[in-house]
Amino acid sequence: MGKIKTHKASAKRFSVTGTGKVKINHCHHRHNLGLKDAKRKRHLRSSAILSASMTATARHLIQK
Repeated sequence: MGKIKTHKASAKRFSVTGTGKVKINHCHHRHNLGLKDAKRKRHLRSSAILSASMTATARHLIQK
């Protein structure tokens, strides 16, 4: 039986914190930024914690 491979697309998007939570970056911060106000862009810069229902799926994909 072979090794379980890491899903590389997910590994580039998710990271696991020291306490086991899954950290993600916000979307909608690549282009058309002139249409978005400064407050919205400022909040999109920071990272976020993945919801509890999606955490198990993401951790299985990145397998750290």
